[in-house]
Amino acid sequence: MAPGRGRRAVVAMSGGVDSSVTAALLVEAGYDVVGLTMQLYDQGQAVAGGRTCCAGQDIHDARRVADRLGIPHYVVDYEGAFRRDVMERFADSYVRGETPVPCVLCNQTVKFRDLLGAARDLGAEILATGHYVRRREAADGPALWRGRDSAKDQSYFLFATTRAHLAMLRFPLGDLTKDQTRALARRHGLAVAGKAESQDICFVPGGDYARVVERLRPGALDPGDIVDQAGRVLGRHDGIMHYTVGQRRGLGIGGTEAPLYVLQLRPGRREVVVGPREALARDRFALHGLNWLGPGTAPPETGIRAMVKIRNTFDPVPATVEVHADARARVTLETPAHGVAPGQACVLYEGERVLGGGWIAREGLSE
Repeated sequence: MAPGRGRRAVVAMSGGVDSSVTAALLVEAGYDVVGLTMQLYDQGQAVAGGRTCCAGQDIHDARRVADRLGIPHYVVDYEGAFRRDVMERFADSYVRGETPVPCVLCNQTVKFRDLLGAARDLGAEILATGHYVRRREAADGPALWRGRDSAKDQSYFLFATTRAHLAMLRFPLGDLTKDQTRALARRHGLAVAGKAESQDICFVPGGDYARVVERLRPGALDPGDIVDQAGRVLGRHDGIMHYTVGQRRGLGIGGTEAPLYVLQLRPGRREVVVGPREALARDRFALHGLNWLGPGTAPPETGIRAMVKIRNTFDPVPATVEVHADARARVTLETPAHGVAPGQACVLYEGERVLGGGWIAREGLSE
């Protein structure tokens, strides 16, 4: 971090090692640091031992780190906004037969909307987080780049970050590896130096998201048929939300000669369509909610060549992106991909720079 010289900075402190080291680095750089921890959901629902963030123990850990660093620490209650903008949209996405990415929604709303507002109210010049991404100044304003450590890069989850957000955001860990971060935590004497990483969705401790969706949207677990491409019934399921496009394991179908994969989810009919892996291949799909972070104020009308990432765990692949009105786009992959799933994000890259991204639409993928 550049020297702070008493400038105020707010750090989003989740109670984990990444945000804790972020706070320590800003204190070390001379900033007037204030730690804010978001309370996002009913702490009583957290399962003991669940590997989540923003649970009761995490708030306690964040406070301990703040005490160690000698900085003020506050808990901000965003339960209502989080339920409305993240949890309910997460449930609705599953009901529509999609595979949602709630961490993107959280960053887009309560974190980089509400928390930025709180930071401004506190007179802060910057809001720093523990994400493994890099922010750079480009000719056309602040730009987002992938984290230097490809194993920890979190740019996929930040594609919806706007230029206005980036003007105030800072990511001190973008050039570090996880091991380097833990070493810094030990050097600063932080009790969370060895704390395990968050693995579960924060409001779904233990990974039982079906129970959460059923509570928010009763009837979402209605059973239905598993069918092949010709419509022949091969089995039954306990709710389409248990499936995602590209899934092979856990279908509960026996007696087939070749492995079967989930090809489509048809929520209106409560059907899961399965078939051979080659039937998964897609080379064209639509995006909605496109956010542009590339050069200029908007993508070229003639379209762009980019590397695209269709799931966080997938490697980027070359594609052409044609931009349409109303923040929509059409992506054409150079080589067909398997597992293009509605509700997932498609993030666009030019080298290490994040050009933006959008949400994969059901259009042209399923009925």
